[in-house]
Amino acid sequence: MRPHRGRARRRACSRRTPISGTSARPGASAARRRRRLIAGVGLALLLAAAPACREEHGVPTVSWYVNPDNGSQARLAARCTAEARGRYRIRVAGLPADATQQREQLVRRLAARDASIDLMNLDPPFEPEFAQAGFLRSFSAAQARQLADGVLAAALEAVTWSGRLVAAPLWANTQLLWYRKSVARRAGLDPAARPVTWEEIIEAAERTGTTVEVQGKRYEGYLVWINALVASAGGSILRPGSEGDPVPALDSPPGRRAAAIIRRLAGSSAADPALSTADEESTRSAFQGDRGGFMVNWPYVYGAAEEAVAAGALAPAVLQDIGWARYPRTDPGRESRPPLGGIALAIGAFSPHPDLAAEAALCLASPRSQTEYMVAAKIPVARASAYSDPAVRRVFPMADLIRDSIAAAAPRPRTPYYTDVSAAVVRAFHPPGAVAPDRTPAEAAALIVGVVHDDLLL
Repeated sequence: MRPHRGRARRRACSRRTPISGTSARPGASAARRRRRLIAGVGLALLLAAAPACREEHGVPTVSWYVNPDNGSQARLAARCTAEARGRYRIRVAGLPADATQQREQLVRRLAARDASIDLMNLDPPFEPEFAQAGFLRSFSAAQARQLADGVLAAALEAVTWSGRLVAAPLWANTQLLWYRKSVARRAGLDPAARPVTWEEIIEAAERTGTTVEVQGKRYEGYLVWINALVASAGGSILRPGSEGDPVPALDSPPGRRAAAIIRRLAGSSAADPALSTADEESTRSAFQGDRGGFMVNWPYVYGAAEEAVAAGALAPAVLQDIGWARYPRTDPGRESRPPLGGIALAIGAFSPHPDLAAEAALCLASPRSQTEYMVAAKIPVARASAYSDPAVRRVFPMADLIRDSIAAAAPRPRTPYYTDVSAAVVRAFHPPGAVAPDRTPAEAAALIVGVVHDDLLL
């Protein structure tokens, strides 16, 4: 899954917005707490008044809130409903297309103890926040063993919090290095034959008058790039073990190395003129254009190019010219840590049918379901076995590379305060052209501390 963007102003899952059974963080004003309480009560009343489809002809309904896709999730729901043989039916409900709005809708509804959310799609970076707030129902030990069997290690780690499986691994995703074969040949570079560094692809693009396309807009996709650069240099955005009270680790040699690469690209002729506003789709379009040379992006771009050729919107020669390789290295002697994305399947804490929701999750996240989904939706999944399926390999000629990249991927910071951390880092590092290795990592670290401790607002 493509990464989430942005940050909610109201943190219903943090110390700053008390959840039932918790107390306010010292220093929060009484007026602010009263305003939040009033807003929460109003929302709860509104949701309670809304009609809810809980049963149909006496059969319990399990509502599954999903990201928009091409209808493949609805088809999985229909098959799992049929296999339930009348014990329950799965009703698919859509979340907003915008990822920030997805998170905000779920946070607000669960903060109001909305009982209509039986199952929900949830991005890995947000799972600690939801779990810490008591919004998720963990799977039993037996269910966890079944759901974890054969799941790629990084994807499994991403859905584990405080030693419990808080969501079922469903999709898993990563970024690859995409390149135009003709450009790489002219530059004397073969990314498929050996690992390449950021410096090498920037120099190759400079020599050939092409671009290195990255996501540099002030949004979550930029944090994905920053995090992968830092992790590939052997560092992390937060100090390991500081999840509950985040301690920045950016002001370090890996953080400064990441900043140096961002500044190097931004100041070179290989940078897209629209770097500071570039997202996944704009980089995909530019990569397929006349100046396209290299790009980091999610695997969906290959299927999108195939569809564009079939629709007559892209020349077949462009598709034939696209190659793929492992995510670039930050340092020549250290393997890269590609980004980790995906979607997991979580049970709402206030569901009236938690056992049925768990049963539905076991079906929806089964090896068969994940293989079917990877073929139909053209989205990578968490089960390693899917990548050996012949149908999957026809859709993804680079299936082995995707699987291995997910296995080696680095998660984004694992903390209940992720949205604050992400927003602080992206703000300090934006625009890419203004990044200074000797200054920006330290500024980002200070901003993280200020925002997490309520001393600063973004």
